[in-house]
Amino acid sequence: MAQAQPASGTETQEMIRFAGEVFVPLPSGALYWRDLEALLVADLHLEKLSSYARSGQLLPPYDTSMTLRRLERDIVATGAKRVFALGDSFHRDEGTKTLLVEDRERLGRLVVQVEWVWIAGNHDPAPHALGGTCCVELAVSGCSLRHEPQTGIAGLIAGHLHPAARVALNGKSSRRPCFVWDDHLLILPAYGVSTGSLNVLSPAFAGLFNREKIQVMMLGRDRVYSVSRQRLVTG
Repeated sequence: MAQAQPASGTETQEMIRFAGEVFVPLPSGALYWRDLEALLVADLHLEKLSSYARSGQLLPPYDTSMTLRRLERDIVATGAKRVFALGDSFHRDEGTKTLLVEDRERLGRLVVQVEWVWIAGNHDPAPHALGGTCCVELAVSGCSLRHEPQTGIAGLIAGHLHPAARVALNGKSSRRPCFVWDDHLLILPAYGVSTGSLNVLSPAFAGLFNREKIQVMMLGRDRVYSVSRQRLVTG
């Protein structure tokens, strides 16, 4: 059974054991795969605000830079040698061509620094020429990596739904992005700084998980927190 356990030697770090592998969930929303020295991220939605600006919504297009800096810090902090981006890395396919010069250069440095795999999403299905490898899905070490979650695939790690958990405690509630999983499926929170989220109890998640075995870790400012499914509430 997939389960969360404290990491050896620390009280604040959590681990996720899933599909026979050990993962470290980060408060940024990334997932570090220890044995592969790989960082998994989902739903960066780079160039989202610049896409809005082109449609007439005048928002400052700084989200790409902020997301890339966050990713850069996580790569350095974990020592990751590879990155698996689980789809919707760009808010639109044309976002690969609208990057500001400094953002393109930063991304270029990251892509040559580590082994990089771009998995296609529903927002960015087309291959591009930014470096790394583009694919629809990937099977690695007993796990399947793809953008959209589905049932019937053991060891599936996905994104797409931007999961969040709302927890009630002592008459108060808190809502934060989260990792959510059971024995067969693990969904990452959205990594991009301008992304929204969906409550894991919403209809979008119906039928994906065994509700008796579902586990959740909420993102905090400096760490992640395991929460009991009995404390999950809608909204």
